[in-house]
Amino acid sequence: MNRNAFPATRDAALSRLTQFAPRAGQAYASGRNTDPGPDQTGAVSKLSPYLRYRMITEQEVVGSTLSHHSLPAAEKYVQEVLWRTYWKGWLEMRPSIWAQYLQERDRCRDNFPNTRAIRSAEAGETGIEGFDDWARELVATGYLHNHARMWFASIWIFTLRLPWALGADFFLRHLVDADPASNTLSWRWVAGLQTFGKTYLATSENIARFTNGRFAPKGLATVATIPTEMPVCAAQPLPKVAHFDAQTPAFLLLTPEDLHPESLLGASTKINGAGMLFDPETLGGDNARAFVAGAVHDAAERVGNNFKCPAHVLNNLDAASLIAQASETGAKQIITAYAPVGPVADALASIAPSLASAGIPLVHIRRAWDERFWPHATKGFFPFKERIPKILQDMGI
Repeated sequence: MNRNAFPATRDAALSRLTQFAPRAGQAYASGRNTDPGPDQTGAVSKLSPYLRYRMITEQEVVGSTLSHHSLPAAEKYVQEVLWRTYWKGWLEMRPSIWAQYLQERDRCRDNFPNTRAIRSAEAGETGIEGFDDWARELVATGYLHNHARMWFASIWIFTLRLPWALGADFFLRHLVDADPASNTLSWRWVAGLQTFGKTYLATSENIARFTNGRFAPKGLATVATIPTEMPVCAAQPLPKVAHFDAQTPAFLLLTPEDLHPESLLGASTKINGAGMLFDPETLGGDNARAFVAGAVHDAAERVGNNFKCPAHVLNNLDAASLIAQASETGAKQIITAYAPVGPVADALASIAPSLASAGIPLVHIRRAWDERFWPHATKGFFPFKERIPKILQDMGI
C-alpha cells in the first residue's frame, strides 16, 4: 500500500463503503484482528481517513452497514465506528487531558535523555521483528492496521521503555487518519493510564497468530510498568453551542474536522461565501497534509455545487482576513462545524473574540450524531456501548 491508497475524494470514500458494507458482518468479525501486511486488504474497511475528516459521516457508514446486516450481525464493526465517537466525547468532557498530553510531549522532547533510542525506534532500527517493519510502514504509507498500532504502542512503552507521549506524537506526525482523541486516548489505554491499571501487553504468540506468522518477535516485555501522571479529572458537561439561525446570511468556514457540509446544513441555509481551512500547523504531518490538501479541494467543489458560492482556501486562521472576506459577501455570521478538542478547536478559540468584537460571531454547529452519543462517554466504553442500539433506533438508523 502506498500514499495513493486513499484517494482524497468523497466519491472514493463512498465507493469503498459500498464495497465494504456487505462484508461488515461475520467476515469483518472473524478477520478484523488479522494484519495481513501493507499489500493486502484484509477484513478491515480502511475508511478511517474518510471518517477522520468527515468526508463521510459515521451515520452514513453505520446506516449503510445496517442496510446489509442486522445490528447483532454487524455489532463488532458498528462498535468499531462508535469507538471513534466515544473517544471524541470522552475527551470533549475532559479537555485538560489534551493539554496535559501536549505538556508531557514537550517535556519529554526537551528532557528525555536517550534521544538515540527514539531515533532508532522511529526509523525502524531497533532489531525487533515486526516493530521495525511497522515503523517503516507507517512513515511510508501513513497507515497501520489497528492491531499493529496496539502492538507497536505496547512494545514502544513496555519493551523499549520510551515515553508514551513521544510514541503518540510519532503516530500523529505520520498517520493519514491522525486524530487527537483516538490517538491520544488509545496510547493512554495501552499504557494503563486510560482505564487505570489495565494495560495492553503485546506477546510474540499473539503477533505471530494475527500476522499469519509474518512476525514473532523475541524478548518482548512480560511485565507492564505503568507510567505515572496526575489523576484524571472528572467529566465536565459538554460545551454548549450557540443558536444557529439558518436565515441569517452566513460565511461558511470549513475545517478538516468536517468536510461534508451538505449533510450538516439544510438547503435553505443562506450561504453567501465559504472558506476552506488548510493550515498545515493544525495537521499532524506530511501524510495527513497531502490527504487533506486533496480533500479540501474536493470539498470546495461540492460547496460550489451545493451552495452556489465560491470557496476559497485559507492557509491559516487570520481573524482580520476572515472578517474582511465575510463582510465582502454581506455575511452577518461565520458558521462552522463544531471542532472537537484538538489543534483546530484551539485555532478557532483563538480567533473567536476578534470575530465577536467585529460583530460577526463564530457559530459552531454540532451534528446530531455527536449530540446523541457524546453525553454518554462519561465512563468506560462498555456502559457507552450498551446505549448504542437505543440511540440508533431513536435516530431511525
